[in-house]
Amino acid sequence: MARVALVTGGSRGIGAAISLGLQAAGCKVAATYAGNEAAAASFKAATGIAVFKWDVADAAACQAGIALVEAELGPVEILVNNAGITRDAAFHRMSLEQWQQVMSTNVDSLFTMTRPVWEGMRARKFGRVISISSVNGQKGQFGQTNYAAAKAAAIGFTKALAQEGAAVGITVNCICPGYIATEMVKAVPAEVLKAKILPQIPVGRLGEPEEIARCVTFLASDEAGFITGSTLSANGGQYMA
Repeated sequence: MARVALVTGGSRGIGAAISLGLQAAGCKVAATYAGNEAAAASFKAATGIAVFKWDVADAAACQAGIALVEAELGPVEILVNNAGITRDAAFHRMSLEQWQQVMSTNVDSLFTMTRPVWEGMRARKFGRVISISSVNGQKGQFGQTNYAAAKAAAIGFTKALAQEGAAVGITVNCICPGYIATEMVKAVPAEVLKAKILPQIPVGRLGEPEEIARCVTFLASDEAGFITGSTLSANGGQYMA
């Protein structure tokens, strides 16, 4: 029987590639989105992947949304915490609102999305929780104290929760992408990309969303059952811990 996978922020960018990768691996996939109705509808029409709209930082919305997914597809066995936002500013100019928005979406969602599926995974003695962190959560980044702190939190969350899930067949891992060729990165002026970003990446190019998706698909597989509490860096050599 096909496993059920839920991908937050799963209809665009890296999330869309993850959803497609899991679908290709034989999973029944549900993708959440926050607000871009047109993009979500287009993604569903093109792929057949079910899409659901809710705010991943809202605990009640997550509880209700996950219940809808499970009613339609079955119990969630694979959760990919991918949804995230940025609100960049130098720290001396950063507002409390900018800090809280990033923490709410990027950190609170780790709890609000994982907690509702955790007991079911424990009862079934199988689960995969994969969170998308960032190279900037490992190395820091000027103008991103909020985002870097949030993505570092995902690593700590992974290491702690992995210890709780290990004995009951649940693995918990995270992936730290580097600069990936998404719409947001492609919008950077070519001269800035060439002069400031690519020189930081030893392989000399941006990563592709599908490369992150392949990491997720492996960690989500039955064959990856001995890997838990791990942080997989996919950054072209930009940062080596």
